[in-house]
Amino acid sequence: MAMINNAELMPSSWEVLPKMPIRRKTNLVAIIDDDDLMRSSLEGLLKAAGLSARAFASAEDFLTSGQQHHVACLITDIRMPGMSGLELQARLNAEGCKIPIIFITAHGDARMRTQALRAGAVEFLAKPFDDEDLIDSVRAALES
Repeated sequence: MAMINNAELMPSSWEVLPKMPIRRKTNLVAIIDDDDLMRSSLEGLLKAAGLSARAFASAEDFLTSGQQHHVACLITDIRMPGMSGLELQARLNAEGCKIPIIFITAHGDARMRTQALRAGAVEFLAKPFDDEDLIDSVRAALES
């Protein structure tokens, strides 16, 4: 009588595991602002606070970079040429890309604030804002 090798009957452990995409936990913060000075200032502020940051001049630049799948938090201006911050938020939501978003603006109003927060923004800061308020908001978003 031939011996049956149980190892031949049992699938390898990797064969029975569900196939799931691997997502790395990152603390990368993306900054989107059309103002060069604001963008570089925010990037410097975040890096000085020990946070990893990458800046983009437009929502379109951010989207074409593919970074929306790798960032843990997004800081974006509301009003920018091309796609606005609110339009970016709507697009990310439609794609199921749930990134905590912090809006910054010099031209915001109550309607914009309400729209952003209802769509899932974690904060809405009016320029000029306190640096510590922004850092606190980013850290809270990274911990959520």
